Formats: sequence, C-alpha cells, structure tokens
Amino acid sequence: MQRVSATLCHKMAHPACDVFINHRGIDTKRNIAGLLYDRLTAMGVRSFLDSMNMKPGDRLFQHIDRAIVGSKVGVAVFSPRYCESYFCLHELALLMESKKRVIPIFYNVKPSQLVVKDNKTCPAKELRRFSLALEEAKYTVGLTFDPLKGDWSEMLKDASEAVIMNLLEVDEEESKRMKRRP
Repeated sequence: MQRVSATLCHKMAHPACDVFINHRGIDTKRNIAGLLYDRLTAMGVRSFLDSMNMKPGDRLFQHIDRAIVGSKVGVAVFSPRYCESYFCLHELALLMESKKRVIPIFYNVKPSQLVVKDNKTCPAKELRRFSLALEEAKYTVGLTFDPLKGDWSEMLKDASEAVIMNLLEVDEEESKRMKRRP
C-alpha cells in the first residue's frame, strides 16, 4: 500500500507530460503525430498522445483533460478532417483556455480551410468556444507541411526544435515567477 501511495504522490507532484499532442487520429496518428511523439520521447520529452498514454478503462475526457492541464506546451496538428472531431476541438479549446503555449502544425491543410461547422449536434456555446480557440490557433505562428512535397525528417526536426524551445521558454518564465514570489 505504501508503494502505491508513493507512486500516486509522485504522479500528482510531477505532471504526466510536458507536451500534449492534439491531433485527428484518422489523419495523423500513423504519420506526423506518431512520428513526432516517438522523436520527442527519444529526446527525453514526456509527451502525451492518446493512443500511447491511455489504457482500456481510462475515462476519456478525465484522462485527456488532466493531461492538457498538466502539460506545459501543446502541439495542435491540424489536418483536413480535424474540425469534424468534437474531441479535437474540445482539446484545442482547453489548451487555449488554459493559456498553454500551442505550436500549430498545418498538415496537408491551410489555416483558411479550418472552420468549425455546425452539424446540429453541439450546443451553440460549445461552437463559439471551439471557434474562438481555432481562430486563436490559426493566428499563432506555426509550421506547415505538405506530405506529398515536404521533407519528413526536416519537418520532424523543425517541430521537435519548436517544442524544445517553447518548453525552455515556459520553464524560464516559471522560474522568474517563482523568484518574484515573497
């Protein structure tokens, strides 16, 4: 029992991830999102990718929301079918509302093509929330990648470097805030 308690305390004191990778699985899990997760993990960056960090029995929203709130940086991998997913838009909205640094990656899609559509299954308040988050992300400097013309290794290098730079900046800001406290 003591071992379980110590493990639980350690998990609560140390967030499960530094980086949350928000993506549309059907478009990106087996390519850019999965490859970026692997690269960051190999670099020692604790990353969250739903298919890699969740197990049967985990409560979807609870687990994902906790990972987002506990992360330092978000990577939003936008793709052609991204805006069709309630989960993607919910995760993006939570990243933005939590004031996380978000690195947009426009994978096979232009920012102007990303639009929240009203399919009559989502309350108007949620649609506004999603639209605001999407607009904020679209106007954040990010990376673009065309899988037919682009260099995969260059893209993964650029994306992982952007993540590392943002993590370092977040840590530096956090350190400055801690020094200012009385």
